[in-house]
Amino acid sequence: MKELAEVSGVSSATIRRMEDGEGVPNSLADNLGKLQRTLESAGLEFIAENGGGAGVRFREPKAP
Repeated sequence: MKELAEVSGVSSATIRRMEDGEGVPNSLADNLGKLQRTLESAGLEFIAENGGGAGVRFREPKAP
């Protein structure tokens, strides 16, 4: 959590509140965007709900 807070610019307390909540986090859209961009730059991909439910997965590495 500390590393995510440092890299994203979102405080540890805010991330903790998001993790402790149920369902969609009640947070500023700016904070959610910062966290999403940070996680995407670390190799995660957010999957839209397409009949199977929304989710997150590791992005496949690009071929050399």
